[in-house]
Amino acid sequence: MSWLSDWWNGVELWITQLAFPFQFAIVIAVLLPVCVGLAWLIDRVVDFVASKVSPSRNAEPDCD
Repeated sequence: MSWLSDWWNGVELWITQLAFPFQFAIVIAVLLPVCVGLAWLIDRVVDFVASKVSPSRNAEPDCD
C-alpha cells in the first residue's frame, strides 16, 4: 500500500501546484462524471425499490 500512498501524494502535490483554473477544470472533469453516474445509480435503485414496494398498476381493485 506504500506505492498507492506515494502515488496519491504525488498526484495531490501536482494538483495543488497548478493554477486555480486548471485545478477547477480537473476537479470538474473528474467529479462531474462521478456525480452523474452516482445520480443515475441512485435513480435506478429508487425506481427498483419503488416498483417492488408500490402496488401493481394491473392489480385488481378490492370489491369490499
